[in-house]
Amino acid sequence: MPRPPRLLFPNQHYHVLNRANRGMDLFHCSGDYQAFIQLMLRAQELVEVPMVAACLMPNHVHLVLRPRHRDDIPRWTRWLFTTHVRHYHKKHKTAGRLWQGRYKAFLAQDDHYLLTLIRYVERNALRKNLVRRAEDWRWGSLHWRYSGRSPLRIEAPPLPLPTNWIEYVNLPQTAFELEAIRASVNRQRPFGDPEWVEKKARDAGLNQSLANFGRPRKRRCGPVC
Repeated sequence: MPRPPRLLFPNQHYHVLNRANRGMDLFHCSGDYQAFIQLMLRAQELVEVPMVAACLMPNHVHLVLRPRHRDDIPRWTRWLFTTHVRHYHKKHKTAGRLWQGRYKAFLAQDDHYLLTLIRYVERNALRKNLVRRAEDWRWGSLHWRYSGRSPLRIEAPPLPLPTNWIEYVNLPQTAFELEAIRASVNRQRPFGDPEWVEKKARDAGLNQSLANFGRPRKRRCGPVC
């Protein structure tokens, strides 16, 4: 299947995901996480892309970004991941491919769907049983948001987070929510209401992402359902 085109809309929110090659760990210690965060800071100096959520995992990275221009995310990620490869090989005396390939990105609707996505990103370490509470994971925006010691500027989403956000993130997401998000990841399909998804996918030239999409049953996902 040919790669889908990279037509990204400015001032819209995207889930950006990249995974390590062959599932290998890329972050082995706190120094590796900190080095990657420093590279993210440098990337922001080169191409500032507002960040709404983030989670660095041992073998992959989740980000929710709002590019101001169409080419911001490609430029930002190209510099970040290329520079990280050089840094990693120099530190660990290795060679070869580190990341699976180019990143995945899909658009999220700016309402309860975006909050569902942020929750998915911020509870990733808890879902993988790396911590007992989602906010305990030091390498993600939930910890940064409430610790008062964020290494990166985290922008507020257009829909305010509920006052009980930490407790809500710690609750399991429904199978419906997880299935919908993973389908968007795998097909790089927009994430939102069916009519909105179909329109945005066609506007972006992602018609192939709608295969087997149909008309999902009338269920909503998100903290304000």
